[in-house]
Amino acid sequence: MDYSNAVIFIILAFSLGLIMIMNRDRIPAQLRKGMAITAIFMILFAFYIIVYSFFTLGAS
Repeated sequence: MDYSNAVIFIILAFSLGLIMIMNRDRIPAQLRKGMAITAIFMILFAFYIIVYSFFTLGAS
């Protein structure tokens, strides 16, 4: 299977989380909560993709 899209999503999700943590003072208050919730869901989904890929590693 081709996991290139999953790897790109995982890198982008963790990068967004890191950027949100590093620049939390510069983000306007109106956007901060929504962006944080979006980043959390993306990171959780990235963890799900990582765990799922480990479980299906030997299946094919």
